[in-house]
Amino acid sequence: MATVILVRHGRTTANASGVLAGRIAGITLDPTGLDQSARAGERLAAVPLVGIVSSPLERCRQTTQAILDRQAGSPAAPIEDGITECDYGDWQGRALGDLAKEDLWSVVQTQPSAAVFPGGESLAAMQARAVAAIRRLDAAFEAEHGPGAVWAAVSHGDIIKSILADALGMHLDLFQRITINPASASIVRYTATRPDVVAMNTDAGDLGWLAADPGAGDATVGGGAGPEGPPSARS
Repeated sequence: MATVILVRHGRTTANASGVLAGRIAGITLDPTGLDQSARAGERLAAVPLVGIVSSPLERCRQTTQAILDRQAGSPAAPIEDGITECDYGDWQGRALGDLAKEDLWSVVQTQPSAAVFPGGESLAAMQARAVAAIRRLDAAFEAEHGPGAVWAAVSHGDIIKSILADALGMHLDLFQRITINPASASIVRYTATRPDVVAMNTDAGDLGWLAADPGAGDATVGGGAGPEGPPSARS
């Protein structure tokens, strides 16, 4: 099966100032985010990626470029609307401190499957289109490059959390238990029987072991020996 590395974009000017950016144009990486993206690129440099798919928003395209700059080959780098940021509607551009006073905030925290952003989309709709896009792309990369293919998807925190929740078999109402830091890497394989969540929210460590570890279709009873690689590469 193919392997997808889910990368969140680096820290942005909005992240640093506590503003919900959403899909607002012109939100870019701040100096810390640029450094984080460069480190993510260095981590992925040891993995020959067959493709890097990006959300269309600028912060993700910047992070994607940082990864591309450190790839030995020239992997395809298409834009994918299916993994763009959640449409937070009227919440976009507002301070998180102010949003926390809204009644909807507690719904987003405790029952996200029921959350619908005014003038935007629901978290359930966000998850459905993001999971569909990742599974479709994963199948396409495997069909083109074989079961050992490794590719990356550069997206957003809530998007990646929702994809991981689906892969873990978690109800969307539990997805706030997952943390995804800026420029972190999470790893999923979609096997014939179930998704295999290999790593979550890692921000350090060599990922070169992925190039030589195609994974197994069945879960290893007892845990198995694991891949040969530094423990710091996995969470």
